[in-house]
Amino acid sequence: MNQSTIASLPASKLQQWVSHMFIACGVPQDDANITAEALVEADLQGVASHGCMLLPMYVDRLQAGSVNPRPSMRVIEDRPSLLVIDAYHGLGQVSSAYAVDMAMARARATGVGMVAVRHAFHFGTAAFWSCRIAADGMIGAAMSNTRPLMPAPGGSERLIGNNPLSFAFPAIEGEPLVVDMATSSSAMGKIRNAERQGRSIPEGWATDKEGKPTTSPAEAIAGMLLPAAGPKGFGLAVLIDLLCGGISGGSIADQVQPLYGPADRAYDCAHWFMAIDAGQMLGDRAAVLTRRIRESRQAAGIERIYAPGDLEREQRKKHQNSISVEPALMSQFDKVADALGLGRLLPS
Repeated sequence: MNQSTIASLPASKLQQWVSHMFIACGVPQDDANITAEALVEADLQGVASHGCMLLPMYVDRLQAGSVNPRPSMRVIEDRPSLLVIDAYHGLGQVSSAYAVDMAMARARATGVGMVAVRHAFHFGTAAFWSCRIAADGMIGAAMSNTRPLMPAPGGSERLIGNNPLSFAFPAIEGEPLVVDMATSSSAMGKIRNAERQGRSIPEGWATDKEGKPTTSPAEAIAGMLLPAAGPKGFGLAVLIDLLCGGISGGSIADQVQPLYGPADRAYDCAHWFMAIDAGQMLGDRAAVLTRRIRESRQAAGIERIYAPGDLEREQRKKHQNSISVEPALMSQFDKVADALGLGRLLPS
């Protein structure tokens, strides 16, 4: 393959290849499949920061031992509508699938099921999990804490993670209404993606390590992310930290380790999931509100109003089940395959 050419691949081919990489690291096939599916789905929705660009880092951690390929997950707290699970540092997608299934089972029995997960790892996009719940006709929520990336308002040190959250409301007809966001102005993965592509980042996303605004991805990675909406984003991040790490008895704030830190040191984040079986109470209000948002009056120069989740769905249709892999990322994929003694994604 010409390394200066962007490759366009069927999503199914990329997903199968990614799954093989995980299997080669000792991950059981079903677990490898759900992890690969979550990463590829992020790419299809245009969220490359949470897609297959994470594969090299995941593989490094599996090989270094900070991610457990075969965790013996167990329930350590069991109440009618609340469970706590120890993930034993397994892949985040694996423990999340387990937790989401348990949350939905409890919601069917009690109306609401909540599951907190400690000793967890990166789980991809939060929306992948909230939508998994919505696909079963329930309101779904997914949250995670991360290592400190944002300062307190007026502060000059990393204090709290840009903890993401997602809610998905099912519709009787059509797609769910989905909110998926980090509590910072931008996700760190988007900044790393910009660095890999040699692009600058918008003003207002981050500061350098001295707290000065920057448009340099490298300076931002070494510096701090800015909370979305200032103190409001910071306050929301604190609440998520306590829902995830506080309820689970896991790590909070600076107890969570850098995702791109030493590969042999456990990331040790925490997750929180909720399923609400609202039955007929919700009705089709999510669809009604979605239509109202889309049909609302546009400001001057605006051609279309998007409801939450529309942009990702539009990206998915645009991709038509194919994913573009840039030369720099393909080079990283080749290194992963060579290190594992497996075939490259595309022959040379």
